[in-house]
Formats: sequence, C-alpha cells, structure tokens
Amino acid sequence: MSKTIAKNIQAFTEEARKVVEDLATEEAKELYQNSDYIFVDVREASERDEHGLIPGAFTCPRGMLEFLIDPEFPAHNTVFAHNKTYVFYCSHGLRSLYAAKLALDMGLEAVKNLSGGFTEWTEKGGTIENQYSL
Repeated sequence: MSKTIAKNIQAFTEEARKVVEDLATEEAKELYQNSDYIFVDVREASERDEHGLIPGAFTCPRGMLEFLIDPEFPAHNTVFAHNKTYVFYCSHGLRSLYAAKLALDMGLEAVKNLSGGFTEWTEKGGTIENQYSL
C-alpha cells in the first residue's frame, strides 16, 4: 500500500516556475563572466568531477544550500551576501529550479534558473572547466 502525499513533484515544479525566471543558455553564455552574476552549481561533487563546471561557478550541493545562504548559520558563505543575480544550475534544470525557489523564499531577490542546465550548456558549446583547475 502506498502512502498518499500532500504535494507531488509536478506541483512543486509548477509553483517554482511561477516565481523563478529561466535564463536561456545563449544569454547565460554572455553573462557567466559578468561580475554582476554568480553562477551556482547545485550538482553533487561526483557530477562535477565527471563533467566539469561552468568557469567561475560557486559549487554548492543542493542539500547544503539553505545552510550556506542563512547568514545566522555557522556554515554561511558570504558568496550569498552580495547584491548580485544568482543563476542556479544542475544537470538538466529541475534541481536548480527548486534551489532557485528556495533561495528566493529565503530572501535572495535576484535569482534565475539556467534553462536546460549544464547538459544544454555543453551541447550549445558553453565553456567548461575541470573543478580542480580553479
């Protein structure tokens, strides 16, 4: 017997899409080196190790995001204390959509989701680097 849940993935996704703006890959390729934007990679370390990342991206597994955003929490990272636009990305754009929604709910004002994620970024010729070359 399966348990009934109150909200499914489709509902979470629809809710997030109402408030989080997608950023097209072509536009993102023009902005990733702009100091007014911080790209946040919410994939797991193993994914970054295997596939690389967008140059200059801040790496933060989605499971740690709220701890790093909260300025009252010991794990807070000052990367989230700037008046910048935060562009969240994952492999395909769904985890990062949820991450962007969480960041917005926590009070970051300018957040976007990289449409199509890292997969589309690489398919469209976006620059990548190995995380160990940082």
